Amino acid sequence: MPNRLAHETSPYLLQHADNPVDWWPWSADAFEEARRRGVPVLLSVGYSSCHWCHVMAHESFEDPDTAALLNEHFVPVKVDREERPDVDAVYMEAVQAATGQGGWPMTVFLTPDAEPFYFGTYFPPAPRHGMPSFGQVLEGVRSAWTDRRDEVGEVAGRIVADLAGRSLTESLPADRRPPRPEELHTALMGLTRDFDAVRGGFGGAPKFPPSMVLEFLLRHHARTGSAAALEMVQATCAAMARGGIYDQLGGGFARYAVDATWTVPHFEKMLYDNALLCRTYAHLWRATGSDLARRVALETADFMVRELRTDQGGFASALDADSDDGSGKHVEGAYYVWTPEQLRAVLGEKDAEFAAACFGVTEEGTFEEGASVLQLPDPDGPVDAERMASVKERLLAARAERPRPGRDDKVVAAWNGLAIAALAETGAYFDRPDLVQAATDAADLLVRVHMDWQARLHRTSRDGAPGANSGVLEDYADVAEGFLALAAVTGEGVWTEFAGFFLDTVLLQFTTEDGALYDTAADAETLIRRPQDPTDNATPSGWTAAAGALLSYAALTGSELHRTAAERALGIVTALGDRAPRFIGWGLAVAEAALDGPREIAVVGPQDDPATAALHRAALLGTAPGAVVALGSPGSDDSGEVPLLRDRPLVDGRPAAYVCRHFTCERPTTDPEELAERLRG
Repeated sequence: MPNRLAHETSPYLLQHADNPVDWWPWSADAFEEARRRGVPVLLSVGYSSCHWCHVMAHESFEDPDTAALLNEHFVPVKVDREERPDVDAVYMEAVQAATGQGGWPMTVFLTPDAEPFYFGTYFPPAPRHGMPSFGQVLEGVRSAWTDRRDEVGEVAGRIVADLAGRSLTESLPADRRPPRPEELHTALMGLTRDFDAVRGGFGGAPKFPPSMVLEFLLRHHARTGSAAALEMVQATCAAMARGGIYDQLGGGFARYAVDATWTVPHFEKMLYDNALLCRTYAHLWRATGSDLARRVALETADFMVRELRTDQGGFASALDADSDDGSGKHVEGAYYVWTPEQLRAVLGEKDAEFAAACFGVTEEGTFEEGASVLQLPDPDGPVDAERMASVKERLLAARAERPRPGRDDKVVAAWNGLAIAALAETGAYFDRPDLVQAATDAADLLVRVHMDWQARLHRTSRDGAPGANSGVLEDYADVAEGFLALAAVTGEGVWTEFAGFFLDTVLLQFTTEDGALYDTAADAETLIRRPQDPTDNATPSGWTAAAGALLSYAALTGSELHRTAAERALGIVTALGDRAPRFIGWGLAVAEAALDGPREIAVVGPQDDPATAALHRAALLGTAPGAVVALGSPGSDDSGEVPLLRDRPLVDGRPAAYVCRHFTCERPTTDPEELAERLRG
C-alpha cells in the first residue's frame, strides 16, 4: 500500500512511495505527529540520481523488519535535497560540524521541535568497516530517547545554539569592498599551488569539474594576460574532455571522477554540471579558437537538449548513475561501459580493434568486471576521422538499445537558469539558432509556470505544474543570470526586465543591511537556522551568483542601487578569496568583471541588417570579463529597451557599437574588427 509520498511530485520521493516505511514529506504535520506520539523524527535526505541513496533504500527502507522498527518508534520524514536545499543545508551543516564529513543519503534524528541530536549518512544493513548497522543505530537512538530524554534534549539545544551563533557578518571587510587586483593575484597563486600539472584539475581524488574556477581563470587571463591562468584552463579542459568523466559517445559530463586521472566517473549526469561546463568550453573557444573546446561545447549542448529537455521546454535535473545491466540488476555505469567482446559484437573484429585503441578499452578494463570507461587517451586523436565517426555512430546506436538510466524530470529553476545562459551563448557563438530557441523555450517555461504574479519563483515544476516549494537565492540569481545572457543574444529587452524583477526580490527578501545575503527569503519557512553559504559547491553559491547578476544588471541599466549591492556582496570574496579560492571561483569571476567595469556594449541598428549582426557577433565574442551586451534599434520606444541603448544614434546612417564603462562611452564604431580589438580583455 503506498505511503504518504504517493501524492508528491518529486521523482525521488515517489521512488519511496511504495516502501513499507510510513514516510511523511517534510511538513508541520509530521512534527506535530512526532509531538503527539512522543517519538523522535528520522530525517532522511537524498536525491533521485544518488547511488548510495538507492543502495540504502534497497537494503533498509524496503526491508519489512527495518520498516516496522522505524514506524513504531519514529516519524520517518523523507526530503529531496534538490527540492528543499534549505532543509538540506541546515542539517548538513550540523552533520559536518558533528562528524567532520557529510554526504547523501543524509540521516539525522530530530526532536519533535526539529532540533538535531544524532547524525550520519549511509548506514549499512549489517555492521561493516567500523560502521554500525542501521538497525543498531535505530535501537541506540530509541534507547537514548526512552531512557535519557533530558540528555538528548540538552545535546539538541547545544547544537541548535551553536548553529544559531554562526554568522558571516564578521567575515565581511569593514568597508564591504570587492577584491583589489593584488588580492585576485593572490587567489591565482593559491590555485597554482593546488593545480595538478600532470593530470589537470585541482587536488586529488575524487576530482570534480572546476567550472567556476575555470571561468575566473579565463577572465583573469583576459584582464591581465596571465599565461599561467590560461594554461590551467586549457590543461584541465583537455584532460576532462579526453577522460572517462566525459561521455565520448553521447556528449555531456558525469558528476565527478572517483580517481585523480578523470578515468572512472561517478556516472550520474546533472543538468547543472553540463550547463556550467558547456559555457566554460564555449568561453575557452571564444578566448583561443580551440577546436576541442568548440566540439565539447556543442556536444554538451546537444546532450542537454536531446537527453534532458522536457515536453514543456524546460530541462530535467539529472540522469541516474545506475541502470539495468540486462539481467534485471541495477548496476552503476552499466549503460556506459564496454568490454572488448561487446565492441566486437557491434563493430566486427577490425573496427573493434581500432575502437579499443582509440577509446582505451582493454581486456583488464578500467572499471568493474573487465569493463572499460571510454576515454580518448591519445591527445592527437585518430588519424582516420571518418572511420572514427562511423564507429561512434554504431556504438551509440547499440548503446541506445541498452536499458536507459532513470531520469529525474523535475525542472529546477536555478539549474534551468544556468542552462539558458549556456545554450543562448553557445547557440550564438556557433550559429546554432536551435540552441538559442531551446534557451528561449526554457525561459518561457520559467515565466509561465515558475513565476507568480508578484514575480516570486517556485523552485521546481514537473509536467508543467509548479511545485509547492518557494525559490531560494540561487533560483532568483541564476534565473536572472540566464535571462540577462538570453537578452544579450536575442536583443529582446523583456528578459532584462524579468531579470530586474527577480533581482528586486533579491534586494528585498535576501539581502541584509550590512550587505550579506541569506539563502532563504525573509518570509520563508523558519528553520532552526536561516541558511547562509557564500561558497561554491556543485553550482555557484546563491550569494556570488546574485553578485554577478546584480553587477550585470547595473551595467545595463545604470542602477547605482544594484551596483552598490553587488560590490557589498563581493566583500565576502575579499574575505575568502585568498584562503579558499577553489571554493569561491564564481565570486572571483564576478570580481574580475567588477574590476574591468564591466564593459557595456550597446549595438544599435536594424536587427535584419547584416552590418548590425556583424557588430553584435563581435560584441558577444569579446573576452572582456563579464561584459554586457544590449542590442536594439535606434529611437525604439519598445518598453523592453534597456537604458544602455538610450540616445545611441546610428553613425552616418550605419549600425554602430558603443563601448562604455559606467555609462561613459568611447567614440562609436561601425567596424566589427575594431570593436573586437577593443574587447580583447
